[in-house]
Order: sequence, then C-alpha cells, then structure tokens
Amino acid sequence: MSENRTIARERLPAWMKSPLPKGENFSKVNNLIAENKLNTICSSGNCPNRGECWNAGTASFMILGDKCTRNCRFCFVQNDIPEPIDWMEPLRLAKTIEKLKLKHCVITSVTRDDLKDGGAGFWATTIRKIRELNPHITIETLIPDFNADLDLIQKIVDAGPDVISHNMETVRRLTPKIRSTARYDRSLKVISIISESGIIAKSGIMVGLGETEEEIFQTMDDLRADGCKVLTIGQYLQPDANLLPVKEYIKPEIFEKYRTEGLKKGFSFVESSPMVRSSYHAEKHVNG
Repeated sequence: MSENRTIARERLPAWMKSPLPKGENFSKVNNLIAENKLNTICSSGNCPNRGECWNAGTASFMILGDKCTRNCRFCFVQNDIPEPIDWMEPLRLAKTIEKLKLKHCVITSVTRDDLKDGGAGFWATTIRKIRELNPHITIETLIPDFNADLDLIQKIVDAGPDVISHNMETVRRLTPKIRSTARYDRSLKVISIISESGIIAKSGIMVGLGETEEEIFQTMDDLRADGCKVLTIGQYLQPDANLLPVKEYIKPEIFEKYRTEGLKKGFSFVESSPMVRSSYHAEKHVNG
C-alpha cells in the first residue's frame, strides 16, 4: 500500500459524527508519543475516538513498528516490509505510561510474520517492562493470531497481562474476503488458548460489511463456546479509498439489540455501539 493513502470521505449518518480531536490532554499525549518515537493504533488505525480517549489521558499503544506483514482489506495500518526490532521501545513505552500516570493501558501490535516467534518474545519483554515501572497498572494486550501457536501465546500469558484480546473482526463467511492470512477457526483457537490459561479472553467484531444478524449471533455463540468473556461490536468505517466500502450503517438500536443478546448469551461485558472500537472502555474489562 502506498504511503500516499487517501482517507475515504463519505456522508455519515448523524449518529456517526465525532468531534475533531483537540484539547490540552490530547496535545500532551500527542507530544509524548512523538517525543518517544512511539506508535498508537489510535493514529495508525485512524480511530474516530482518538480525541475522546486522548483527552481522558489514555491511548492504545502499538509496538513492533507501524508496518504490518499482512494486508487486511479493512485496516488502515500500512502493509510493507517492517523495520528491524527496536529493543529500546519497551523502556520508552514504559516511561511514557509512567509520565501519563495511567492506571490502565492497552497494548497492540502489527503482525510480524517475518519474525521467527512472531514478536512474542518482544511482547513479553514489553509487558514486564511496563509493570516494572508501573507496578499498579492493569494491562490489556490485543494480540495477533501467532498462527495459534500455543508456545508463542504462552509467552504472553506468562508475562501476566490482565486481559488478552484477539479480534475475530467479522463473521465466518466474510473472513476470507476481509482478513489477510487469518482464519476464522484459527482465531477461535487463539481465544480458547487464552481462556484456558485463566486470563480474561476478549474479542471484537465490526459490522456494516454485509453480515447478517444471524451470522453475528453465531459468531457470539462460537466465541462463548471457546471461553470469550468480553466482546466489542462497532461500525466499520472505510479508512482508505482503496479499502472495502461500507455496505450498511447499522442503526444504534440494532447495536443495543446486539449488546442485550450478547449479555443473555453469557458475556460479562458487551460494548456495542456505532463508535465502539477494541479498546473502548477497556479499563472496565479487567473485571471480566
């Protein structure tokens, strides 16, 4: 994907409008991220909640660079050959979190299929360094699938995050069209491995890509069967003119229906509304 990407411009329904990011805390977070040469999925993923979250003094940090070895048809993160690993990044990240005085942080990463361990060892180092400098913090990790390799996922489990999330992104039928390399059943296996470890298992899906209500409910059932406790559901927005277009803008009352049905199916938390993204209200989910 070219560096000169064009953000898709489209007429949004009223319930999808969000204020432009600004404010004192927004500037503080933005400056610290730039000074410490860090990446956030907030910026790399063009998240519509960036202003709200940064003004609340929170951010979802993205480790292992800003270039992904996969090329999913929904994602704004650049697909390219990644830079070499920066082993000073965990310390810079831990210090930034300390300066922001965060009580909870979310860490995600690009997928690094170019690395023998997929970056699992780097993940573990990062989690431990964050805890070393911020002993009272709670941590959510939003991980790639690591090809559902138990030994690699175990490295992250052993580092002791409070929540481990892995996103399904969409329903079974649409997975081959939307996700690069990832497989629906492989992602379910990742959720199962997390759940069996005793750590809170979390996942997220997007809607508005052409899925049916029945497929959403089936995905919920599949996740619950593999021990997922927390689910996020949000509206897909086309972040780049070269990526998949929106098929439908789902109305808020349908999101509320999904939230209600998800709770009935046994999820501890269901964050379901048009603007929800994976890390939205993540601080609540440590008690899942």
